[in-house]
Amino acid sequence: MREDVEALDIRDVTANWVNAAVLEAQIEQRIKALADLSHTPLFFGRLDYLHTTQEGQRFYIGRRHVHDGDGDPMVIDWRAPVSQPFYRASKKDPQDVALRRRFGYTGGELTAYEDEHLSDPGEAERTSRLLQAEIERPRVGPMRDIVATIQPEQDAIVRSGLAGTVCVQGGPGTGKTAVGLHRVAYLLYAHRERLARTGTLVIGPNRSFLHYIEQVLPALGELEVRQATVDDLVAHVEVRGADDAAAALVKGDARMAEVLRRALYAHVTPPTEPLMVVRGSRRWRVPAYELEEMVRELLDRDIRYGAAREALPQRIAHAVLVRMEQAGEAPDDRVQNAVARNAAVKAVVKEVWPPVDPAKLVHRLLSDADFLAAHAGGLLSAEEQKAVLWPKPPRSVKSAKWSAADAVLIDEASDLVERTHSLGHVVLDEAQDLSPMQYRAVGRRCTTGSATVLGDLAQGTTPWATAGWAEALRHLGKPDALVEELTAGFRVPREVIAYASRLLPHIAPGLAEVRSVREAPGSLEIVPCPVDGLTASVVSACRASLRREGSIGLIAADARVEVLARALASAGLPYLAPGEETTSESRLTLVPASLAKGLEYDYVVLDEPSAIVDGEPDERTGLRRLYVCLTRAVSGLTLLHAAPLPAPLA
Repeated sequence: MREDVEALDIRDVTANWVNAAVLEAQIEQRIKALADLSHTPLFFGRLDYLHTTQEGQRFYIGRRHVHDGDGDPMVIDWRAPVSQPFYRASKKDPQDVALRRRFGYTGGELTAYEDEHLSDPGEAERTSRLLQAEIERPRVGPMRDIVATIQPEQDAIVRSGLAGTVCVQGGPGTGKTAVGLHRVAYLLYAHRERLARTGTLVIGPNRSFLHYIEQVLPALGELEVRQATVDDLVAHVEVRGADDAAAALVKGDARMAEVLRRALYAHVTPPTEPLMVVRGSRRWRVPAYELEEMVRELLDRDIRYGAAREALPQRIAHAVLVRMEQAGEAPDDRVQNAVARNAAVKAVVKEVWPPVDPAKLVHRLLSDADFLAAHAGGLLSAEEQKAVLWPKPPRSVKSAKWSAADAVLIDEASDLVERTHSLGHVVLDEAQDLSPMQYRAVGRRCTTGSATVLGDLAQGTTPWATAGWAEALRHLGKPDALVEELTAGFRVPREVIAYASRLLPHIAPGLAEVRSVREAPGSLEIVPCPVDGLTASVVSACRASLRREGSIGLIAADARVEVLARALASAGLPYLAPGEETTSESRLTLVPASLAKGLEYDYVVLDEPSAIVDGEPDERTGLRRLYVCLTRAVSGLTLLHAAPLPAPLA
């Protein structure tokens, strides 16, 4: 298939160099999409239907469609409707499937297969050993696709329609991130033309996380999906500063949107003088009350500030044209445009509806106590206003040390001035950590599209972490979204998740505990250490873990990372930073607790849990951070501590 594309001759089908360049780019993209992936088979399953369909009775299921030299299908894309029973069919509901075959591979070579005769009442239902082995396969390198192991409850979310927004609450190891990425791949398959026009975006919590997941969609042949963090989306200014928790809480509050709106529209001042437009030897007068009616009408329509400012000169010009027609003239559109550009008209518009720079607006709000008080009255208390004001206001926008929360405020103001472009579909991962204003920033990117929201309320580790999905979805602008909950865990061993779940009553009361399907006796080891021997014991635990197959993550409180880095270097143990790709030669990653979210390792060595809790501003946030760290292991967890364990774990 790739050679056929490479052999295409486009010389006779392109009318000009522009068409040729576009077609060449499309061909190059197609060749990339058809690239061979080492150790990745073309098919992983087979379906034999009881009754012959129009296309046939036997179908091989794979990551993408594969056809032979005559164009006849050899492998069916996992997203095609005929492939759906591979994930949904069961002994209770065979869906006309006589046989489901799973293939096992080692290094890309077929090494095993396993059959289920779903329509045979004499065969008992059993757990697939190949499926279990694939789920438990050691993790080295970036995140992989899960097309061979998608479970029925996951498949239902993956194949949900484009029109609706879906929110997935999923505990550690339930596969919510993979489900979100595979839903994008499915939507691109089912609605390719529409999404090619409107675009798709995956939003992750940080660069390390995005690097970890970036190969999943290309492995499925999808190369056009953009990936970004929220900070990337709102990068109107350079972020060089940081807020304390009190300031960040207020700046991230949804009430700031109304403060910004009031401050922006306060620039509009009703006209008090009539307008005189001179054209040739004639003068045309528009009285002040008529100008005021135009301004009032534009304000009442609640359109964007910038759009209204562009509409006002045309409204004034129309009023002048009406007077011209009444005087017997026959002006056309060219005359109206000329009047709209008249110096007198432009002067009135500048005075009545002046241009506003979003960054300057936010700069003034955070610098001028009187200006903030005038527009935050009834919204923010005096203490809250004081919290967001700069102690020493910078002299200009360029010299300001903007924080990440400030950038979100500027993005909100920018949208009030000019509407933000909307995409067809947005995936928002680790959504529980967003502030209401950050939700609004993401929501602006999908006002006319849909979203897939992924998160776990128990893993919220910011001071403004989401209390509930209904509130979050309201800020996102998707209050009618369908909320699904994944409670079956496929990655984290039962012993480890049960231990971590002791924290749930303290960090997310009422949240369902993850039920892990993986039994791994001995997967949890808790090691008390003397204070002066903790670091040496951690290094020894890392060395022992490296004797096993798979990736190793050493997770520690941020304040402990530098000490452990020196100890690893002294012991001759090379290590990676989060986001750097693990290889068979380099499998140990040193992970600050603040960056652990979303990452997974076969074996985790966890350093001093109490230090992780103490590194956060309050106990609940600290315990949530610890919950995240405890659940990064997919085969085994070794926990070492010198200080007493936090009370819920003791």
